[in-house]
Amino acid sequence: MADQETESMMALEVRDGDNSVRFCEGRSFGAHRSVAGELVFQTGMVGYPESLTDPSYRGQILVITFPLIGNYGVPSREERDAVLEDLPAHFEAAEIHIVGLIVATYAGEAYSHHLAGSSLGKWLKEQNVPAICGVDTRALTKRIRDQGSMLGRLLMQNGTEQVPDGIPAGAVTPNDSASASPNMHAVNGKLAVKSINGAHGLNGYFAEKKMKEVPTYGEMDWYNPNVRNLVADVSTSKPKIYSPSASNALKHPSGRPVRVVCVDVGLKYNQLRCLVNRGLEIEVVPWNYDFPKLAGKEYDGLFISNGPGDPAMMADTVKHIATAMEEARTPIFGICLGHQLLARAAGADTLKMKFGNRGHNIPCTNLLSGKCYITSQKHGYAVDANTLSKDWEELFVNANDQSNEGIRHVSKPYFSVQFHPESAPGPRDTEFLFDVFIKTIMNAIDDPKTLQQPVSFPGGDAAENAAKNPRLHPKRVLVLGSGGLSIGQAGEFDYSGSQCIKALKEEGIYTILINPNIATIQTSKGLADKVYFLPVNAEFVRKVIKHERPDAIYVTFGGQTALQVGIQLKDEFEDLGVKVLGTSVDTIITTEDREMFARSMESIGAPCAKSKSANTVPEALEAVEHIGYPVIIRAAYALGGLGSGFAENKEQLFDLCNKAFAASPQILIERSMKGWKEIEYEVVRDAHDNCITVCNMENFDPLGIHTGDSVVVAPSQTLSDEDYNMLRSTAVRVIRHLGVVGECNIQYALNPDSREYCIIEVNARLSRSSALASKATGYPLAFIAAKLGLNIPLNEIKNSVTKKTVACFEPSLDYVVVKIPRWDLKKFTRVSTLLGSSMKSVGEVMAIGRTFEEAIQKAIRSVDPSNLGFNETAALMSIDLDTELQTPSDQRMFALANAMHNGYSVDKIWQMTKIDKWFLYRLKGLSDFGHQMQALMQTYHVDNVPHATFRRAKELGFSDRQLALFWASNEQHVRRARLEAGIMPVVKQIDTVAAEFPAFTNYLYTTYNGAEHDVDFGDQGVMVLGSGVYRIGSSVEFDWCSVRAVRTLRESGRKTVMVNFNPETVSTDYDEADRLYFECITLESVLDIYQLERSSGVILSMGGQIPNNISLPLYRSNVRIYGTSPEMIDTAENRYKFSRMLDRLGVDQPQWKELTSTEEAKVFCNKVKYPVLVRPSYVLSGAAMNTVYSEHDLAAYLAQAVEVSKECPVVITKYIENAKEIEMDAVARNGTMIGHFVSEHVENAGVHSGDATLILPPQDLDPETVRKIEDATRKIGDALNVTGPYNIQFIAKDNEIKVIECNVRASRSFPFVSKVMGLDLIEMATKAMTGIPVREYPPLNIPSEYVAVKVPQFSFARLSGADPVVGVEMASTGEVACFGRTKYEAYIKGLIATGFKLPKKNVLLSIGSFKDKMELLPSVEKLHKMGYKLYATAGTADFLEEHGISVQFLEALHDQDQRQEYSLTHALANNLIDLYINLPSSNKFRRPASYMSKGYRTRRMAVDYQTPLVTNVKIAKILIEAISRNYDMNISKVDYMTFADVTDATTIVPQLPPSQTLEQLLERSPFKGKSVVSVKGYSKEELHLLFTVASEMRLGVERDGCLDILKGRVLCLMFFEPSTRTSSSFDAAMKRLGGETVMINESHSSTRKGESLEDTIRTLDMYGDAIVLRHPDNDSADIAAKYADHPIINAGNGSREHPTQAFLDLFTIREELGTVNGLTITFTGDLKYGRTVHSLCEILKHYNVTIQLAAPAALALPSKVRAALQSRGQLGVESDRLTPEMVAKTDVLYCTRVQQERFEDPELYEVVKDELVVSAKTLRDAKKNMIVMHPLPRNMELHKDVDDDPRAAYFRQMRYGMFVRMALLALVMGP
Repeated sequence: MADQETESMMALEVRDGDNSVRFCEGRSFGAHRSVAGELVFQTGMVGYPESLTDPSYRGQILVITFPLIGNYGVPSREERDAVLEDLPAHFEAAEIHIVGLIVATYAGEAYSHHLAGSSLGKWLKEQNVPAICGVDTRALTKRIRDQGSMLGRLLMQNGTEQVPDGIPAGAVTPNDSASASPNMHAVNGKLAVKSINGAHGLNGYFAEKKMKEVPTYGEMDWYNPNVRNLVADVSTSKPKIYSPSASNALKHPSGRPVRVVCVDVGLKYNQLRCLVNRGLEIEVVPWNYDFPKLAGKEYDGLFISNGPGDPAMMADTVKHIATAMEEARTPIFGICLGHQLLARAAGADTLKMKFGNRGHNIPCTNLLSGKCYITSQKHGYAVDANTLSKDWEELFVNANDQSNEGIRHVSKPYFSVQFHPESAPGPRDTEFLFDVFIKTIMNAIDDPKTLQQPVSFPGGDAAENAAKNPRLHPKRVLVLGSGGLSIGQAGEFDYSGSQCIKALKEEGIYTILINPNIATIQTSKGLADKVYFLPVNAEFVRKVIKHERPDAIYVTFGGQTALQVGIQLKDEFEDLGVKVLGTSVDTIITTEDREMFARSMESIGAPCAKSKSANTVPEALEAVEHIGYPVIIRAAYALGGLGSGFAENKEQLFDLCNKAFAASPQILIERSMKGWKEIEYEVVRDAHDNCITVCNMENFDPLGIHTGDSVVVAPSQTLSDEDYNMLRSTAVRVIRHLGVVGECNIQYALNPDSREYCIIEVNARLSRSSALASKATGYPLAFIAAKLGLNIPLNEIKNSVTKKTVACFEPSLDYVVVKIPRWDLKKFTRVSTLLGSSMKSVGEVMAIGRTFEEAIQKAIRSVDPSNLGFNETAALMSIDLDTELQTPSDQRMFALANAMHNGYSVDKIWQMTKIDKWFLYRLKGLSDFGHQMQALMQTYHVDNVPHATFRRAKELGFSDRQLALFWASNEQHVRRARLEAGIMPVVKQIDTVAAEFPAFTNYLYTTYNGAEHDVDFGDQGVMVLGSGVYRIGSSVEFDWCSVRAVRTLRESGRKTVMVNFNPETVSTDYDEADRLYFECITLESVLDIYQLERSSGVILSMGGQIPNNISLPLYRSNVRIYGTSPEMIDTAENRYKFSRMLDRLGVDQPQWKELTSTEEAKVFCNKVKYPVLVRPSYVLSGAAMNTVYSEHDLAAYLAQAVEVSKECPVVITKYIENAKEIEMDAVARNGTMIGHFVSEHVENAGVHSGDATLILPPQDLDPETVRKIEDATRKIGDALNVTGPYNIQFIAKDNEIKVIECNVRASRSFPFVSKVMGLDLIEMATKAMTGIPVREYPPLNIPSEYVAVKVPQFSFARLSGADPVVGVEMASTGEVACFGRTKYEAYIKGLIATGFKLPKKNVLLSIGSFKDKMELLPSVEKLHKMGYKLYATAGTADFLEEHGISVQFLEALHDQDQRQEYSLTHALANNLIDLYINLPSSNKFRRPASYMSKGYRTRRMAVDYQTPLVTNVKIAKILIEAISRNYDMNISKVDYMTFADVTDATTIVPQLPPSQTLEQLLERSPFKGKSVVSVKGYSKEELHLLFTVASEMRLGVERDGCLDILKGRVLCLMFFEPSTRTSSSFDAAMKRLGGETVMINESHSSTRKGESLEDTIRTLDMYGDAIVLRHPDNDSADIAAKYADHPIINAGNGSREHPTQAFLDLFTIREELGTVNGLTITFTGDLKYGRTVHSLCEILKHYNVTIQLAAPAALALPSKVRAALQSRGQLGVESDRLTPEMVAKTDVLYCTRVQQERFEDPELYEVVKDELVVSAKTLRDAKKNMIVMHPLPRNMELHKDVDDDPRAAYFRQMRYGMFVRMALLALVMGP
């Protein structure tokens, strides 16, 4: 990679006035020499070979802002141009013209392109041009931008020297330059001077300073190229003629060729190509050639080329041009410098610009036509238009800075442009100017009169053009949303629809939205004026149009759903008085109909894949005969590739056709181009035909994987300028031809071995890619598209990021973006995990970095919190590695990492995957670096890793957690080492213009590949952590919560910082928060941003489970968390703690038990009776939860659950059948509930709440049940001291309620309940958490006859093979909600909104259990009476016939002899069934997992053939009842919301007292008035009372700081041994309880005068109410208890006991791990004298634990204590050292001090002391969720590198100690 070419260092210096500033140091990769010149920057993202050879850059040091250079190598220098045979084919000159090159990162020898002849570095060396990489080019660009062009010099390293460490050498480097250590061999070997004062400095008295070796650099004078005539250096020396090919040569009437004289003032070869290829003969003449005299009269046109330098220096050329103009014999055309020279010849002035225009995206407006073109530019001088004479007029102006870009003579054929119409590099949009020039020449030859006329240009007249497409001013616009989130159509449409509404609001237009997706932001207050929660289908849209009478509609912002409505209503819109805004429906139909699209493309010569459409299977088979296998089948009008796939043979084709025809009436069969690159462009066009491409993206995966399932990189990394602009030009041509107005996406297949390409498809609407492109570039595509639909020209819309430039431009990126999809295929049974042409992912992440490595590692981590980055991962593949690489699945990235780890070469992987080698080289670099990091630890330790290596690791995107894995350490330790080394990320802006213009954007990312921040940090805003990636169980509803929290804070005047990495969301829209960080939500990122921003605190309860997972580590890192304490969140999430809390509160829950063995599980299951639920302990969306109905399946399901969560134990819960599930969403403040809503589930408990149908307000709940639920919620909120949102799920049966789970965060149902009830619970919660005043229980205005039903949206059709049943595993991908006067009306609308088609005639029934048959019987009778034709499978048919219902029997399994009318398969395949009700019996679980039941196969068929399917009895009942009521579905007032503010008024709801108050607990204290001398004698119940009170103390301290329980009481503390923790913890405990302490220091007491212990105790007994005593005598505590009247508390008696330490140790274990039972506790260190160990061993007799002992024989546990452990069966492994095997089994590692003085044999001490040292290395083998404890103080036995490990509980142990001692004092001394 880059390092292969790294040989030496190089320094960059810039001239600032008279000063030289060392800007940075970097790595040299070009020629080994120093140079000086003018520093300029260029913002183009492709085309470095063309730029480097452009003569315009003569004498300049070029800074390329795009950070990844050299990716596609450099083409052959030998290859000649096809026509101009003595010119090189791929370059703009025969040599490189820049003097030096500055880039951020360089690809080295790892380049990839079919035309590449060598690396960029090799070419630079050939041409003797130096280059430097490792520079923060963004920081440098900003400096040039702010100060103007400046002189610079690149200084080559010429040696090294020794300097004292700590003194910066010269300058701080962007990449600390450490990234490559200086090469000590290839330099002059400059020797550092040794100290003359001996080894120890002066006379040996002063320690020698640590020295470091740093590079030294050569000297070089400054050089200003603008003071010399650079044109003379680059111009040809003598005239030369270039002739066109005979086939297209233009002829003069005289028979000679048409000739143009070209004045070479720095001619680019592409200008020559553009002229000669159009048939002209060109005579190229030197810059100072007197062509009016010497060229004769035989030429027909004059062309003046581009070139370098100051036009004012070229008086000769100007004079010759002026002469030619006077002669007026030929048309004249000038480009760039030629333009400036023509202007000077016409008498105008030129001026030097501040930093010039150099890029490929500069918008120029033609003043004649008003059209705006994107141009390529490279110039530092401009024409001053104010000095033009009256004979001249401006032709083009720069749309950004209004500078002149072109002029023409008003009466003669002379014109010139500042930009480069020949491009190379850059867009080819203005290449037509060469045709204009040639046409002018030919006209002049034909008719010399035209020499007295100005040049005419295509494009028409500006005024006429504006009149053709006048601006639209609709008053009311209807926007169609996309409905529920499904695979292929997800949260990106919430984002794009919201942007559309924002744009319309900005124009003052009244907006109406139809979208039943209640979880989205676009259906919230503050956006649309009116929202209809109705199905987005033709029928309902028609009704809304008639009801609302809008005058315009948008159908392009709601995905395929909205598009289909547009197509269906196309012919009705005009009659309804509605205009379709943006792209016309006819255009949409052309792009959607595969055949029409292919024909349309053919008409403009745009290549499409060879294809044919078919409407039947025989047609399809015939089509393949012409095309040949392999082919791809696509269904027309389908989103996300639904119904598509690859067929290699006839069988596969037949199978695919059947599925595709079920999804669509037409299919398209195309040639398959698997292995080709897939490239996408986002294209924008306005009604005035201005057209731009906003973003291009390259799929990491080759063609063959749906782009939604591909890793996508933006911008493309391996396309040359020729490739990029070939596809760009085609995109523009296609979009213009189709007439798209707004935004669209075009996808290409590009042959990696040639320039062959073809168009795959065009989406003439906002798509998933457009949301990604908007976030990737900062260009708000949807917002702009909405404006364009009103016919506003692109060049009249401002760029919202720069606020100065226009929206008619193409963003320049100076970073790289990587998108990775997120799949959740494990949620489904039998699903195929293979990736193909049909999309399966449920979400996606986006990451931003300055290198590809940095971005892809961030992205991998974002996909799942358990991913560390690109490194070897324990095999997750179900098949072998080779198969996984050849047939990609959702595990592809891990397969690549494992293959590289296993030594697969890049070539081998490329052969198997066809992933471009450039990507594979980068990944291989990461893999190799990981190996090096592991090897590094043989020489170094975390605290002394070389600074260079550490920084390089961070630049490559390695996280602290990843490095901890390589370095056998822990994340916090690596973090501390990193901060101590001063390595922190810098914050960069996304500004769309690569720093060329100042940006006002708050859109930020962090990178280690930079030197300075782009922003200041003064806001101290509130950080809100977003939802992260959408996945099943955590989707758009959490984005709604995050955005509502941010908006509430902003409305209250608080500054906000949003952190999220999901491109589909509204929260990652940069105008939502004051600052947006597009970053991973990991501990490392959040801490970095928190520290940089100096944030006032973090809200993490809005983003679902991802932020919740890091709540405790953040809290322990001293981050201020707003809302409920993370320790309380842990109490709710830890099953044991939560269960104990519920028991204490008197709230019931289903019986459960944690499992350690299958045998134990069987016993428990038989005790509680089947069915039971099996699940891991930390859970989101029931991951790997299963209902088990028999012992037979238990073992299989346990294996499955363990696989989900290796470190988390598995829990079995009694599953309560036929119980109702009820959802409670509430908000509390300091434990007091201030708002709540109860909603009921339609399905019985057992269906995951995310898949359940919810009703609000509840319709069938008993008021007593509701009262009990509210009561339990209050108690739980109080016990957890909740501040903010929380959600509890209850089950109710016979009015008895039980708690299933409690989430102390916002839940999935919050948006639903907030919108339905008109009270925003998130707004209340945000205010409660941040201390903003909030009203409790404001009055609600709920109309009568008002019910909302939330219906799940499933995506089974996408997931081939998945069983479409609902259960405890969540399977839905989205939700919708509709309103009605009854629950049935609301439900049926909601169901239709999910795409469900109501049955017209035929209903098929297949009901498993007898209970379901009986329950559904009345409903089936209703269907029968309504006249539906009923079909049924065997058992169901018999049952229904017995009950007098006639049905037609269908046989489920296909049989050869079966008649069609009895075949269920035939009925489904031919769409004869309108509704299939299939209720599986629960005994399906008794079958082996491999068994495919008839029921499964028919359910799957129903999904594959698009037959509506119902699999739940409750749903079947509500559906049939709703159908029977025959609702008219007319629009009513319940269907919409208008967002007027709800009036608030305070009402206080009386609070019920908690179940047992602290006072009541203390009243029944068995400890009252008793001494605590030993741990013996305490029962488990007494200990649990102590711990319950300790938890209450903790809550009390958190709320109030102090409790007045022991006010007026005095505690005496007498310590005869040193103590820090015990004495101060008792002191603090007493004071927090409101009491006082008397502290007696033994060294100043009467003991010194000989007073006995008895007398001391009697004395203290007179003053205090209790005495805490520590004494070295083993019998001291017993003596004290004997002589004191008040209680004695033993704080340590010799080596015997320390009871309160044992109590706090036990409490620590319970708080940290939830339980003590089932744990393995390992004691290590001094077990002989360790009294804390003795006490703890005694107290552990109450628990089922295994105890391991690790101590040398001299310090072994006393035999008496050991015998007690053995007799209880608790003794496990014993060893004289701590072995890795012991550590691996350990849950609690309890360390004690090993003290030298205890050893009789000093040698033995030396031998054992290191064996018992616990360090980060020791914990490498330990469980993820074990803990390390130590009573402290410590010596050497516990290394400080463990302190940073989250498992280190010993400091938290002290805090727990205070609460336990508070509890003990209160129980002993309480009133």
